[in-house]
Amino acid sequence: MSTDPDTIAFYQARAPHWVFHSGERHSHQLDAFLDRLPPGAAVLELGCGGGRDAAWMRARGFAVDATDATPALVTRANQAFDLGARVMAFHELDTSAAYGGVWAQACLLHCPREALPDVLARIHRALVPGGWHFASFKLGMAEGRDLLGRLHNFPPSDWLIAAYETAGFVIAAQEIYAGKASDGTMRDWIDLTVRKP
Repeated sequence: MSTDPDTIAFYQARAPHWVFHSGERHSHQLDAFLDRLPPGAAVLELGCGGGRDAAWMRARGFAVDATDATPALVTRANQAFDLGARVMAFHELDTSAAYGGVWAQACLLHCPREALPDVLARIHRALVPGGWHFASFKLGMAEGRDLLGRLHNFPPSDWLIAAYETAGFVIAAQEIYAGKASDGTMRDWIDLTVRKP
């Protein structure tokens, strides 16, 4: 199972209260990722949350399939942006060569570590040859919960990169940086941009 009930419940309870402001922007890594894709490519978003990134992909002309495991977040994303977003957990991804890109900003970090290799294999299978995938993770040494009770896999960078390479990906870019998490703690993050050969 690639979802944690307590983590889903956390987002389910808070989603109806999310407020979107006109000045809020999409993720700062998104444009560089989209620039790697052919114009109009199909993009799967895992963990679409409130829908801002998916809305920007659509505005740039991409065919977006926005998904999230939390029903209330899917509802909120559709209310805000009319995305046609749908409920799907990571382990429910079951398609082959359907997407030019898979975008997973700050969501796969909630996948239990033992389930992550299967999820990465599913992402690899869902991409067309030459397709691209982006994901960001909070780094650490042991799986655990943050101060808000959400499960994180907290992998070391070498373990994570090895998992991606085992799944068949080529690492195109990686960046490690310090960032403040939503529970207020400072952690090292890693952004990975990978390609299916």
